[in-house]
Amino acid sequence: MIGSGNRAPWFAVAFAGLLGLTGRADAAQCGNTAAGFESWKREFSEEARGRASAASLAALMGTSYSTATISADRGQKSFKLSLDQFLAKRGGTTIVSRGRALKAQNAALFASIEQRYGVPPGPLLAIWGMETGFGAVKGNVNTLSAVATLAYDCRRSEYFTDQLYAALTLVDRGVLNANTRGAAHGEVGHTQFLPKNVLNYGVGGSLDSSANALNSTANFLKGHGWRAGAGYQPGEPNFAAIQGWNAASVYQRAIALLGQRIDGQ
Repeated sequence: MIGSGNRAPWFAVAFAGLLGLTGRADAAQCGNTAAGFESWKREFSEEARGRASAASLAALMGTSYSTATISADRGQKSFKLSLDQFLAKRGGTTIVSRGRALKAQNAALFASIEQRYGVPPGPLLAIWGMETGFGAVKGNVNTLSAVATLAYDCRRSEYFTDQLYAALTLVDRGVLNANTRGAAHGEVGHTQFLPKNVLNYGVGGSLDSSANALNSTANFLKGHGWRAGAGYQPGEPNFAAIQGWNAASVYQRAIALLGQRIDGQ
């Protein structure tokens, strides 16, 4: 607990600082420029032997440092906007109108999803519209290169190292390959799943299928505590599941509001 009277010895603090640079004592050395990426890949591949297959590690060795990924990671300024500004920038009015039309056109699909997972159409359509404009813009960055770059990058190396191991597993399963392309942080499909979420919540089949992606998104929300029939606005029980989808407060509130408008509440 911060502010407690107990302090760790100086050598423990120093060792913890070293671990913070690499994620763990034996981890491949992270970096903040492209210069060390090729060395990092070799180090990571050596560490991963026995945990990842030779074929998936060969795919990793074919990746390139993604400057597009780093640029996107450093430039997420829209999450600092007010809710009204954020909705205007992301086309909130269009998401609602298009979402309502898709809800009506795919009534049977959304009814089956709600019956199975307890998630109504509104928040699913809000996420779909917000993430890819209902499948119009799914990204054009090499997925393995994006995830590997962020695992190497010191800013969130530990988090994306887990994502990279998941991506390598997906390579073995034939879900991802060396040519897969998606968003700048390694998200794929209509609702932009990171590799670990594909493993944990994907319901099978390609997430480039809107039906598979929407079912998987509902499964994600259910896995994060969604309760059928409960509200999902801030302060209501299901808002925590929306918070699990994205850490940005303005994004969470936007999804809740757009979902409510799409559902006509």
